[in-house]
Amino acid sequence: MAGETCDASEQAPPTNLAGVLERVQHAGQRQESVSLGAILDSVGRRSFAPFLLVAGLVTLAPLVGDIPGVPTLMAILVVLSSVQLLVGRDHIWLPAWLLERRVSRTRFTKATRWMERPARWVDRLLKQRLAALTRPPAHLAVALTCLLIALAMPPMEVVPFTANGAGLALTLFALALLANDGLMALLGYALTGGTLALVILNLT
Repeated sequence: MAGETCDASEQAPPTNLAGVLERVQHAGQRQESVSLGAILDSVGRRSFAPFLLVAGLVTLAPLVGDIPGVPTLMAILVVLSSVQLLVGRDHIWLPAWLLERRVSRTRFTKATRWMERPARWVDRLLKQRLAALTRPPAHLAVALTCLLIALAMPPMEVVPFTANGAGLALTLFALALLANDGLMALLGYALTGGTLALVILNLT
């Protein structure tokens, strides 16, 4: 209907990190806490990349990713979305109990503002290149790798710095898909290998 405004979930997903942060900062406005559902709605739920990017940024974010249990919750988000992409679902479903997980507005605001400057620097590096590594069917390899990362994330909570590596790898894969930047995908694969190797070494 003319005159109606569409929410972010109906808009095209942002194509860079600064655009994601700008939308995310408006998630769940006028509320004392921010739900995961509101964060996902702010960036859109129509593609796999926003799910990866939210999981990666939340895991990386200071004051948020350091909360015990948060990496595991983000792992559940990635597992559910990756599996549904791999089996060919058009729309990604998440359970209500996960979407209702919340973080305080104060923590959330501080974390997103802290990421603004790094986001601008990262966006200057993004460009379309090696697109064959991000377009179908290569996106299935990205989804499978992210699934492996997510399955390893719960034990990462007891291995220092590995959860940060996982969060960064998820972020790189998300940016690769958003910007069709195959170099970011290659960096994500390399970081995944290094992070998983570090986890295995520390747990054996």
